[in-house]
Amino acid sequence: MSLKGFHLVFVTLLTALAFLCATWAFTAGHAIFGVAGVASGVLVIVYGVYFLKKLKNVDFL
Repeated sequence: MSLKGFHLVFVTLLTALAFLCATWAFTAGHAIFGVAGVASGVLVIVYGVYFLKKLKNVDFL
């Protein structure tokens, strides 16, 4: 698996984990941790877009 492919999988899993943790935190009544989870998810998405634009000319495999 190439670096680009690994990052695509990693960013997808990390984004899902961040938003699931945020959902859990909000339902448990921990708004601060929920906001931190949403912020983390958004930052991971921004990183993923930046990385994919940076390696636009590199093949996936």
